[in-house]
Amino acid sequence: MRFDIVTIFPAFFSSPDASATGVLNFGVVARGLREGVAEVHTHDLRSFTHDRHRTVDDRPFGGGEGMVLKPEPIFDCVESLQVAPKSGRDTHRQSVILLSAQGKRFSQATARRLATLDRVVLICGRYEGVDERVSQLLCDEELSIGDYVLSGGELAASVVVDSVVRLLPGVLGHADSSKFESFGEDDAASNPTTESNSQDPPRATNASGGLLDYPHYTRPAEFRGVAIPEVLAEGDHAAVRRWRRQAALAKTLANRPDLLENAELSDEDREFLAGL
Repeated sequence: MRFDIVTIFPAFFSSPDASATGVLNFGVVARGLREGVAEVHTHDLRSFTHDRHRTVDDRPFGGGEGMVLKPEPIFDCVESLQVAPKSGRDTHRQSVILLSAQGKRFSQATARRLATLDRVVLICGRYEGVDERVSQLLCDEELSIGDYVLSGGELAASVVVDSVVRLLPGVLGHADSSKFESFGEDDAASNPTTESNSQDPPRATNASGGLLDYPHYTRPAEFRGVAIPEVLAEGDHAAVRRWRRQAALAKTLANRPDLLENAELSDEDREFLAGL
């Protein structure tokens, strides 16, 4: 899979093979890039300007504070990448995305969709915004990583690359790791109380079914006066599954109650939530 990042700060992303330190030089993403599972190419927007000051922004029509990224350098840059025009682009294989505060909220479902593509071009917004014709004529969608404003789209681009690359085959240590976590693939069998009637040990994680992941514990069993839940040490696999499901429900209710609206809930789940 190939990523092309259009930015005025290409050094922010420095290649995993470079001596400089960048956000893509660490962890499983760096490993995936080194092993060729994915590749990232950065493109300096200023290289596509045509004046001696390498100007990429201008004042907005209608007045107002701030500056706006000009359309010409962005179009010249993206068109130089030989990406198909928007009108004839196969969005099942490639996509051009503008990262901006006005975009749709980026989600795990979006990351999974992008992970099926061959190529993604990410345009990093900057200043007060980007000329609207970039979105209208060049991009397939606008994405925002959250309900807040950043000084530029570079951090957002690194978030998108990280979340997508880790979903590609061979990047994570275990193929199911990306399925069984917060915002993992929804699964009708995700409720650990119904996962299996066997006495096999439960997975370390279970498909979230739209919930946040449950709390995790490791050794030591007691740390600074706080002990792990007893059920996790008793060897009753069915009880562990039940505890994990209820702990996930409790954490979701506390931190993201909005997720419960679309989560797959059993009668037992609803009874437990009512008790909370």
